[in-house]
Amino acid sequence: MREPNPITRAALASDEPAFREVGVGPWAETHPGRPRPDDFGDPANFDARYDRELLDNGDRRNVLDKYRYWKVSAIKADLDRQGRHPFEVAIENWTHDFNIGSMVRTANAFAAARVHIVGPHKWNRKGALMTELYQHITHHPTIADLVADWRRRIAAEIAAAEAAADSAARRNDYVATARHQAEADGLRGAKIVAMDIIPGAVPMETYRFPERCLLLFGAEGPGLSEKALELADDVVYISQFGSVRSINAGAAAAVSMHAWIAQHAKVGGAAV
Repeated sequence: MREPNPITRAALASDEPAFREVGVGPWAETHPGRPRPDDFGDPANFDARYDRELLDNGDRRNVLDKYRYWKVSAIKADLDRQGRHPFEVAIENWTHDFNIGSMVRTANAFAAARVHIVGPHKWNRKGALMTELYQHITHHPTIADLVADWRRRIAAEIAAAEAAADSAARRNDYVATARHQAEADGLRGAKIVAMDIIPGAVPMETYRFPERCLLLFGAEGPGLSEKALELADDVVYISQFGSVRSINAGAAAAVSMHAWIAQHAKVGGAAV
């Protein structure tokens, strides 16, 4: 386990603040007397999702308690199984912006379907805090490549939904026909939404995000490239009331993604 830095050590040695311990210790200490879930000799309790090293040493990662001791691959698979949200996030990487890691972390928090990095393959991962391991991340050399790929995928999904609707209609399954046709209609409303504060942009507070959309984010300072703005269907900005032109890129991405969540996600078991 990594040793705390000098500032943290000094804080720990003082009376204040009192830190809440995050995570769990080794399995034997946390669950005394309980069989380990990685014991091949105990098939009734064996669970392939558990990581032997984490069981031995403890799990202090920034993950939900339900994922304690789980392998990274098992967590990623479970997020896929329970269903990610249908919005995707694209981030231009022309300036090696340190905010990219923060954006990836937020995309993980809100269960974005996919994250796209546009430009150089190498990006600043520091702010992601390893959350990129749980996300589907795709790289594209240019914004044009990203947009072409996204539109191809949407067109293929529309075709698949229409084919399913036709098949259901031939079986006289009217419920399935309506469901698949509604899916196709929803996909036709999919949009690429550029998040930037430029003349002619629409305030986010009055904008209804499509359920299926690709949110484009640019670098700190220059914002989105001209090509990204040209290829977007809509340009949306976050209303601000102070003296600065824009807020931090990582914060803007978080606010934008949460706006989609507020409009579309199921919170507490019910759709918003």
